Amino acid sequence: MDQLTALVSKANGFIWGLYCLIPLLCGTGLYFTLRLKFVQIRKFGRACKQVFGNLTIFGERAGKEGMSSFQALATAIAAQVGTGNLAGAATAIALGGPGAIFWMWLAAFFGMATIFAEAVLAQTFKGKDEQGHVVGGPAYYITEGLHCKPLAVFFSISLIIAIGFIGNMVQSNSIADAFNNAFGVNRLVVGCVVGLIAAWVFFGGMGRIASATEKIVPIMAGLYLIGGLVILVRFVDQIPHMFWMIIDGAFDPKAATGGLIGATMKEAIRYGVARGLFSNEAGMGSTPHAHAVAKVNHPAEQGLAAIMGVFIDTFIVLNMTAFVIFVTGVLDGKTSGIALTQNAFTVGLGSFGMPFVAVCMLFFAFSTIIGWYFFGEQNIKYLFGRKGLTPYRLIVVAFVIAGSVLKLDLVWELSDFFNGIMVFPNLIALIGLAKLVSKALDEMDEEGRIKA
Repeated sequence: MDQLTALVSKANGFIWGLYCLIPLLCGTGLYFTLRLKFVQIRKFGRACKQVFGNLTIFGERAGKEGMSSFQALATAIAAQVGTGNLAGAATAIALGGPGAIFWMWLAAFFGMATIFAEAVLAQTFKGKDEQGHVVGGPAYYITEGLHCKPLAVFFSISLIIAIGFIGNMVQSNSIADAFNNAFGVNRLVVGCVVGLIAAWVFFGGMGRIASATEKIVPIMAGLYLIGGLVILVRFVDQIPHMFWMIIDGAFDPKAATGGLIGATMKEAIRYGVARGLFSNEAGMGSTPHAHAVAKVNHPAEQGLAAIMGVFIDTFIVLNMTAFVIFVTGVLDGKTSGIALTQNAFTVGLGSFGMPFVAVCMLFFAFSTIIGWYFFGEQNIKYLFGRKGLTPYRLIVVAFVIAGSVLKLDLVWELSDFFNGIMVFPNLIALIGLAKLVSKALDEMDEEGRIKA
């Protein structure tokens, strides 16, 4: 088992390294940024209006025709804002130094253009299942747009394994670990409770999923940001030094930490970009499943909502984790992952810090379970139709419960691996169908000029 873990880890080192997915994902983002004439800047104001102008935690119940634009975005954010925002940012800082955050920002900036393209294509090629429920995602735009069903099947299988099954084990393990450390609660008890609540949401269909995410996402983001802001106010004198560490560390990591981390610029780029892309999921082909079912007047409108998903994930939530770590001074070159984040919040909030992170982990990881389940469901429908839903739901619940008690070194590595390989068919489709994305944006701009 250790040998298999080492083998998969080595494969992941290449897939998520500087010579594979990092240049492919960033290159795709740069391509769409230029092709769409910096849509993430030009349309940012309209994107904010699109999202926050329709924000409500008690929206109309989703049904066969899909979700509201905000419910779809909330479902996407539920998946994006997960353990990566608590543990992933800390890991990037520990391994790549403070400058890793700068490269996260850069990757997210280009990723906003990529995710715009994903959402537009998901809207363009969405369809309906045998009972008239709206469906969509990369498998559908690969099949209908590229006319390459084998590639779509490969994508669907990879996604179901990566996030529907294995990924949700990782999320439940994070919840169980956090509650065991903070409150001493038995891990299996935590897993069973999370599994039962998840089952209740899953079997409620799209209506219950949308209802859950539109409530959980604003609450969890608000709670986490309030806690972080309290710490930033308390350590306000450290904020100028924090920004110096990030900018200087992007190009000279050793100078930013006095050699404490021992990272190089190459490592700052690698860990910053890789963890950033893994967190915001731009280009990975996961969030288009949520954006496909949004009820909007034009595909590009949901593309704008998708841009805000990356912005909220990286520039707001993930940044808060990084900022708290920097201002509290807990970066010691030895601690990494969730332990580093817990240390930071303990310094900032005292004895309340550990329980606070545990509660946030519950919200973040559970919302990701819901989002990732839904993404997998869309691909189950693509492969097997609605008859595959009940077995899929039961298997996901079983994985959620099992994940709370298992040792997950290999599981983490397998999750990263399948997450990586599902990116390739999605990027092929994005580049192959780029003309349709440009056309959709031009059409929306033209409609806006006519109305004006």
